[in-house]
Amino acid sequence: MADTKDFPASAGGKRIDDATGTSTVGHEWDGIEELDTPMPRWWLWTFYATIVWALGYVILYPAWPMVDRATEGVLGWSSRGELQKELAADARRRAPTLDAIAAADIAELPARPELMQAAVQGGAAAFRVHCVQCHGAGGAGVKKLYPSLTDDDWLWGGDLATIQYTITHGIRNPDHKETRTSQMPAFGRDGILEPAQISDVVSFVRTISGQERPGASSARGAALFAANCAVCHGPAGQGGRAVGAPKLTDAIWLYGGDRDSLTATITQPRNGVMPRWNSRLDPVTIKMLAAYVYSLGGGEKLAPADGKKVDGQP
Repeated sequence: MADTKDFPASAGGKRIDDATGTSTVGHEWDGIEELDTPMPRWWLWTFYATIVWALGYVILYPAWPMVDRATEGVLGWSSRGELQKELAADARRRAPTLDAIAAADIAELPARPELMQAAVQGGAAAFRVHCVQCHGAGGAGVKKLYPSLTDDDWLWGGDLATIQYTITHGIRNPDHKETRTSQMPAFGRDGILEPAQISDVVSFVRTISGQERPGASSARGAALFAANCAVCHGPAGQGGRAVGAPKLTDAIWLYGGDRDSLTATITQPRNGVMPRWNSRLDPVTIKMLAAYVYSLGGGEKLAPADGKKVDGQP
């Protein structure tokens, strides 16, 4: 491999290239010489323009980072300031609709389709921020953890006003007297029932929910159920909304309806907790959340004649 060599100093280390008429830079490698070709004028002027532009930018706009902020720039512009302007403009645009939702009684929303649609859309946005972590993106819940909001099982009721109350005050929130509260005894942990008796109650519950055929165990469990469980769940296991007791005669189970899951529930109930959102969200957002949850498919409407709750879709 050839070595690099310089031209004699007496020649200035450079020569004029015969083919181009351009001076060389004065060195050669393996027979290859580099021409000292000047940069194009357009490139130089572009380069100078970028320098001027950069100097102007650091003077006019935030540029140099500091410990807790950046230099502000003489124009006082910032991306956060622009965001605040956009948010303020959006708030002004939405204000009439939000004011109308705030002024309307929540039970009246279904009779006002445009307002109901706006409330559902606003509630969907709030749901994605605050509720999907537990109830899932579509409100289907997580088995053995968080309830589905799309079925027909509602511990305290599924009409708009009831859902609004539940979201507002939460479930089993300590130090909040208006929270929803239900308490199932720990029949096994506290020795209220023996393991054999719990097994009989499980047989009865599985019988009334259509999972097992009646037998001697379920017959014994019926008597135990009447003495210990019917006061909350009802004599036939239809549930009790006054105390938030779930219905036991269908196929909807939060913690599971198999023997092991039912045995665990009766032995030591879970007693889950839902946050009360009135400490975090404004009343209009809560109302829109209630409208969205109601729209998921499991909501209940009021019969116009007598005001009694009726199962049905919004």
